Amino acid sequence: MFAVQLVAHAEPLTLGKDGTQRELFVDGHLIETLTGGVRQHLHKPEPREVVFVTDAPWEGNTSAYYTIFRDGDLFRMYYRASHWDTGSKKETHRELTCYAESRDGIHWVKPKLGLFEFNGSKDNNIIVDGLGTHCFVAFKDGNPDSPPEARYKGIARGRPVGKKGLYIFESPDGIRWRLTRNEPVITEGAFDSQNLAFWDAHTRQYREYHRTFVNGVRAIMTGTSSDFIHWAKPVLLTYQEGIPMQHLYTNAVQPYGRAPHLLIGFPTRYLPDEGQRVEPTLMTSRDGLHFHRWLDPVVPESAPKDRGGNRSNYMTWGLVEIPSRPNHLSVYATEAYYTGPDSRVRRFEYRKDGFVSIRAGGDAGELVTNPISLGRLAGRLTVNYQTHKNGAIRVAIEEPKGQSIAGYTLASCKPLKGDSLQQQVAWKDGGDISHLRRNHPTVRLRFEMKNADLFSLQFQPWLR
Repeated sequence: MFAVQLVAHAEPLTLGKDGTQRELFVDGHLIETLTGGVRQHLHKPEPREVVFVTDAPWEGNTSAYYTIFRDGDLFRMYYRASHWDTGSKKETHRELTCYAESRDGIHWVKPKLGLFEFNGSKDNNIIVDGLGTHCFVAFKDGNPDSPPEARYKGIARGRPVGKKGLYIFESPDGIRWRLTRNEPVITEGAFDSQNLAFWDAHTRQYREYHRTFVNGVRAIMTGTSSDFIHWAKPVLLTYQEGIPMQHLYTNAVQPYGRAPHLLIGFPTRYLPDEGQRVEPTLMTSRDGLHFHRWLDPVVPESAPKDRGGNRSNYMTWGLVEIPSRPNHLSVYATEAYYTGPDSRVRRFEYRKDGFVSIRAGGDAGELVTNPISLGRLAGRLTVNYQTHKNGAIRVAIEEPKGQSIAGYTLASCKPLKGDSLQQQVAWKDGGDISHLRRNHPTVRLRFEMKNADLFSLQFQPWLR
């Protein structure tokens, strides 16, 4: 794990246009001080069931680069289908792009689409054959100006044919695809892994993240576009001071749905001197360029199972809520790459906002936030938290330099106990803080914690 770099702000933090933006403790943005037995804690998602096996004749043990997203009541999956004969050390068939779908995010169907032939039959789920099949990535375009025929968009390396660079694709239904341009639209970089793009509704532009090399080390570049065709010159991502340079094979960056101003990424760290094994890590950003990286793996090699081999532990691109687990978010990671007749995808599970917490053990401590401007709709404070045996959280609202505000001290706060994604904080006189905006437009929060985890906070309108 890497110690968080706290950020001192010259101006008070503004939590969105109206002050109701949810904030997570995934970096040092909110934090002024941590004292006593309080620290930041990186969480690992809990391993669940295997949800997908690449056992069709056109798939195999090197199937990879999965994309998973929710589209209404349907979950969509896109992936490369390929197989490597470990004896002859050769591919047994050409690479293909395939499609699967699910109603619950657990049980997946490979529909017989009849689009492309494999071994004399079109009875398969192949959606792209030829240019782009090495690492095709798809997304549903949230841009309201996107035409119906391009509602779904794709991006892919030109291999096995075509020029070096990333080509773009479009589809009206997510299944039938065509090239948007006959030339690559991004040419600076190295592209032999999962490169991706998406519509960023928060900044109203397209973003792309792709592979490159810096002094022989695998790294990540990013660029932006207003139309998905013409892209700004890509630039390298930057990280917090003191972070070591490591091979990052993929990036899995996407907006976080519960706080769209945050980008969450699961870059795969590549360890060439350790049997070429890989492990997913976590990084987050507030501007799309500067990321806070955590160094401990979020899906370690010890997670079940077959993850210790060559490239056998990639996070897929996707973070979804499935119907049977409404208080949780599912991520997926691969296993058994190269080693078997096929490979697998396993589901893992976070609690919502549960990537990083402010954690207190048996020794109580305090978190003090940077000063925060109370927006026009800030009427109550809610928190996502969990307490453990003999644990509790109390909250004070203070002046920016620490002076108490009558009625909102630690002593007057009703202790928070239990487990909630959205618990309203209350003091002796209740939880309505809307009147504070008049005389205390800027405040800071003091959390006193013991045997507890604090995941996120949000000011919300007062419910009358």
